[in-house]
Amino acid sequence: MSRHKKSRQPGSTGDTDLIVTRNRSQSDVDGRLRKKEKKRKGLKTGNRHSEASTKRDITGREIRDPRIGSKKKIQLVVEKASKATPTQRKLNAQQELDALENDAQLNVLLDRIDNGESLGAGLQSYVDEKLDRIEVLMKQVGLLEPEFEPEVESKPMTTKVKSKSKSEADLLAEFEDLDLSDFEG
Repeated sequence: MSRHKKSRQPGSTGDTDLIVTRNRSQSDVDGRLRKKEKKRKGLKTGNRHSEASTKRDITGREIRDPRIGSKKKIQLVVEKASKATPTQRKLNAQQELDALENDAQLNVLLDRIDNGESLGAGLQSYVDEKLDRIEVLMKQVGLLEPEFEPEVESKPMTTKVKSKSKSEADLLAEFEDLDLSDFEG
């Protein structure tokens, strides 16, 4: 028997239905690519030696390894901070008071208030905060004079406590005899 070479050309075997054309959809192509990528796990071959050459910048210096920590020196012995003496605190308060009195923004805002302008809520709170701080510092330094409040003339109470140990009956009698019109303003 003689040997015949098979051919895929139509009509060689006489069947015209044998020709198969494949229409691959995009999802089939993507699936094949994913399968191919899955087979290639891990790093490229020869990565161990080629990695050192890629760690150089364009400028030629090495990229720092983020795992290596800071080179900043750490003080091993911690010295305790000494407490400020009252004279030092007074000097610090005086310096802060001088700085607040020379504050240009505060001076401008105070001038605006003196001229009758109304400030916004933020600026007004800033001015109030600084003025309160100035008052506290002046008290610390001793520059603030104590304000004398005018004494309100009030009638002395008609009942005076003569002894510390009074019975409950005496206290109740004093309470009932108390005239509340003395306390009205």
